[in-house]
Amino acid sequence: MTTISKSATTLTLINTFKVAPDKQQTLIDLLDRATENVMRKQPGFISANIHRSLDGTKVANYAQWRSKADLEAMQKNPEAGVHMKEAAALADSFEPILYEVFSVHGG
Repeated sequence: MTTISKSATTLTLINTFKVAPDKQQTLIDLLDRATENVMRKQPGFISANIHRSLDGTKVANYAQWRSKADLEAMQKNPEAGVHMKEAAALADSFEPILYEVFSVHGG
């Protein structure tokens, strides 16, 4: 389950895809299937949350991994690579960036 905490030692990957509106749902479906069937079974996987922009042009995948080494191992996995290539082919562009939590604010 996703936990956002400054004291957490997890690694956050936020991958933002730019996509044509008519491909947004296809990309979301692909990311959902890949997460359920492959990513969540990888060592170090914690969670993934798929977000879609209201204008239909973006999809964001907010994923948490136990460590950078776990993320890198997943990226070398051929089964995961198939899904990553399919997602890249659907998108006009994508930007995967690694983050750590700096602060958390609640209401």
